[in-house]
Amino acid sequence: MIIKLRDYISILLELGKVRITSFVAISTAIGYIMASGRIDAGLILPTFGVFLLAVSSSALNHYQDGDIDALMDRTKNRPIPSGRMASKNVLYVSITFFILSSLVILISSNEVALFIGWVAFIWYNIIYTPLKRKYAFAVVPGSVIGALPPIIGWVAAGGNPLEPQILALAMFFFIWQVPHFWLLLLVYGKDYERAGLPTLTQIFDNSQLSRITFIWIIGLSTSCFLIPLFGVSNSAVTYLILFSLGIWLVYSTAKMLFIYYNQSSFRKAFMQINFYVLAVVVVLSFDKLLLTDF
Repeated sequence: MIIKLRDYISILLELGKVRITSFVAISTAIGYIMASGRIDAGLILPTFGVFLLAVSSSALNHYQDGDIDALMDRTKNRPIPSGRMASKNVLYVSITFFILSSLVILISSNEVALFIGWVAFIWYNIIYTPLKRKYAFAVVPGSVIGALPPIIGWVAAGGNPLEPQILALAMFFFIWQVPHFWLLLLVYGKDYERAGLPTLTQIFDNSQLSRITFIWIIGLSTSCFLIPLFGVSNSAVTYLILFSLGIWLVYSTAKMLFIYYNQSSFRKAFMQINFYVLAVVVVLSFDKLLLTDF
């Protein structure tokens, strides 16, 4: 019984893509902190609700992509293609978490936050997921999904979703999604092609796609420099740290322009860009909580 329970929990963690959905929760929390300037009890439930909604969306994506996952080495051991869970049960898991997450978000925040959460869910599962089967550039409109969690956190703290401060942060997360995915593509391109998905690796060679991805990385660091200009921070310390982080990211990932034939360079750049985004989140949170006006 203990083994079965452990296996079931492991499957739920896989269905929820917990490493990804945890970052969704973190981006929700930064939106709340930026709007409220504090960490309090009001942060916990909205963030948890968005995490559960992201788990629901991820589980539904497993259900939608079961046929594709079975064809890819990277995903063939996921619960559905491996036979560890039936498709219909995965769908039930998604529905359960969707209902639970919606209740948590509504009770802990407001209708606007819930509506934005639903938009993110629909955008990922109903718009982006079918698009990626037809268009190699689907990730660009699909990246809207990454911009919405911080807005939910902002709204949950009482902020206006159209205020320039949160829109600047949302743009940062939007831009991050594109090179984040294309770096994965540079590593697993053949896998995506084997599954019959249209990919940029069928249009560009590695050197060309490396340059395109690097341009987006430069855009990511530039968008971060612009965030304080929208009134997010008045701290010279924050400016300096964000500038230094941006220079580090551009310098460290530039290596993939010269060793684009080596997948390890793309894996390293993938880890670096994710570390960079996490570091920016920490710096902005620290600024809002402690460094304002210094």
